[in-house]
Amino acid sequence: MAKSKMKVGMVGGGGPGNFFGKPHRTAILMDNSAELTAGALRSKPEESIESAKDLFFTRGYGDWKSMIEGEAARSAGDRMDYVTIVTPNHEHAGPALAAAASGFGVLCEKPLTITLEEARQVHEVAKANNTPFKVAYTYTGYPMVMLARELVQGGKIGEVRKVEAWYPQGWLATNLEESGQQQAAWRVDPKRSGASGCGGDIGTHAYEFVRFVAGLSAVRVSARLKTFVAGRALDDDFTVLAELNNGGIATIAASQITIGAQNDNGFRISGTKGTIEWSNTDHTNLKFYSGGQPLHIYRLGAEYDYFPESIKPYLRTPSGHPEGFHEALANLHRSLEWTIRGRRGEQCPKPFAHPGIADGVAGMAFIEACVASSAKHGAWLDVPSV
Repeated sequence: MAKSKMKVGMVGGGGPGNFFGKPHRTAILMDNSAELTAGALRSKPEESIESAKDLFFTRGYGDWKSMIEGEAARSAGDRMDYVTIVTPNHEHAGPALAAAASGFGVLCEKPLTITLEEARQVHEVAKANNTPFKVAYTYTGYPMVMLARELVQGGKIGEVRKVEAWYPQGWLATNLEESGQQQAAWRVDPKRSGASGCGGDIGTHAYEFVRFVAGLSAVRVSARLKTFVAGRALDDDFTVLAELNNGGIATIAASQITIGAQNDNGFRISGTKGTIEWSNTDHTNLKFYSGGQPLHIYRLGAEYDYFPESIKPYLRTPSGHPEGFHEALANLHRSLEWTIRGRRGEQCPKPFAHPGIADGVAGMAFIEACVASSAKHGAWLDVPSV
C-alpha cells in the first residue's frame, strides 16, 4: 500500500496564550510524515478559522463539531486521520467522544476528562469503535523513560517494592491568575480544570510513571491536597501515599508552589535486585543501582547498541546529541501514527506501548480517590476500578 502523509486535526491550541498547541504542532511535523490538515483552534468561530489560516492548516473550522462532521464527510484519502485535543480539561470529552464515534484516532491532552464518569464514557465509545487512542503523558515519550520501562518490566530490578514519583513546579506560588494569565486562570477554576488543580494537572504525570514504568496501579490511597495561595478554589500541592496492586507502596508528590523548581518530575523505583532512577532535569541519563556495585548510568546519545529494538525506531539524533521535550511528544504522535498505519496494512515499526485510553481513565480514578481521601483528612480509600 502506498504511503501518504498522516493527516492530523487539532482542537484548541490556536490562541496567543495557549502553551500546548505549538509543541504539538512541532511534534506533528517533526518527522515529515504528517501534516496539519484540519483546525478548530479558537473558541470564537471567526478567530478559529483565521487562526487555522495563520498556522497553515489545510482547512479551518469554526468549532470542533463542524470540523469532525466536515472531515467525516470527506473521502478516505482526503479526511484527517486523527485529531489532537489541546483544550482546557473541561473541553476534552466532547471532541474525544465525537472523534471516536466518527472513526478518527485521538491524541488527547491529560487529564483525559474532568470526571471519572466522563472518562469512562470516552473509554466505552473508544472501545466500541476500536479507536486508536493516546493520552499525552509526554514524559513517557523520553527514550530513557521508555528504556526504564523495558528494564523494570524485564526484571532488571527484580520485584518492585517501592515507587517514588514526583513533579514540583513553582509557577503558581503566587496569585498569578489574578493578572489575567490564561494558563493560570483555567487551571485554578474547578469548572474548567476539574476537582483537583495540582493533582489533575501534574500529579497525574507522576502517577503515570507508576503505571508506565513499573507496570503497577494504586489500589488504595491516603492523600492530602493542600491549597496554600489564599482565595484559590483548587489544590496547589498534592501528596499521596498509595498501596500498589503487587503489595508494594508508592509516594506520589506534586506541587505548583515549590519556588525554583524546573519541572523536575521524575521517579525512583526500588526492587529486590536494584533501583532505577530518572529525572527530567537530567533526562539523558538513567541511573541503575545494584547492591554492592558501582552506579551504572545509561546515557542517551552515547551508543545505541544497548537499546532494545522496541525503542530504536524512536531515536532521531546522532550519537552525542540530546533529545528533549518536543521529541518526547513527537514519540507519542509517532506511536499513534504507526498504530493507524499498521491497521491499514502499511509497513512500519511496531508502536511502543505509550499511554492509551485505559491509562487516561486510570488517572481520573486515581484523582477521584485522592480528592475523596483528602476530604476525609487522609483516610485510606480504594481507587475505583477502571
